[in-house]
Amino acid sequence: MSLVNVTRSELTKQFTTSIWWILGIVLAGYVGFTAAGLTVVFALAASGALPSSGGGLTATGVPGDVSALIYSLAASVGYVFPLLIGTLLVTGEFRHNTLTPTFLTTPKRGRVLTAKVLAGAVMGLVYAALALIVTVGPAAGILAGFGQHTGLDSSDTWAMLGRIVISFVLWVVVGIGVGLVVRNQVAAVVIVLAFTQFVEPLLRFGGAFVSGLSDAARFLPGAASDTLVGASLFSASAGGDAGQPLEWWVGGLVLLAYGLLFTVLGYLSSWRRDVG
Repeated sequence: MSLVNVTRSELTKQFTTSIWWILGIVLAGYVGFTAAGLTVVFALAASGALPSSGGGLTATGVPGDVSALIYSLAASVGYVFPLLIGTLLVTGEFRHNTLTPTFLTTPKRGRVLTAKVLAGAVMGLVYAALALIVTVGPAAGILAGFGQHTGLDSSDTWAMLGRIVISFVLWVVVGIGVGLVVRNQVAAVVIVLAFTQFVEPLLRFGGAFVSGLSDAARFLPGAASDTLVGASLFSASAGGDAGQPLEWWVGGLVLLAYGLLFTVLGYLSSWRRDVG
């Protein structure tokens, strides 16, 4: 089968199962509620209805416009969903023993893996669009309703939204790599959730106080994603990650490097194995 046909087959697998839209619903509810709630709080504080020590927070942690910080929640909160769907894209094959017929149809395993990455990129675009809709739409409406600047007239805002889309695609690639390295689906999901919700936040928080962690913390996957996007609730609330800030494109390259590293390791260690 050609790469186009294999990619189409991979997309069919994804869209004929329920997991993609279940994760989509959870993403919309989780990210949308978080963004709307924080927007209301910031808008009330900026309008004087709530006590505030300043005029709000920006992505750099200084008083001012909060629109970029709110919109960045699509990535800083929602990145776990493309990471999960990328992981499930691979581990589902191992769990349900569907790799054998896949490889019988397409013996070139590198082509199958390439098709999975391409299909995963499409899923990343879908989740990015959903995350931006449930974040930017309500947040911009709430900000406008309180007379606050929405930032939608700024090219910088739209550039940031574009980088959010890129980050979602890269997170899917990282997830595919994780799924290749950790073939057990339950174990892979647990590792993803534990690292993204506990281990990395703890390391990044510690990096703000422990000099030995400061430089290393900038190169963690989540920190690299925040750097790529250019705004982060975590960095704002923590006063920014310690160390010299990286350029946004460096953050993108670091995140891409994680995806390629895990994917290559997984291909060499498990994808080429015999399957039953």
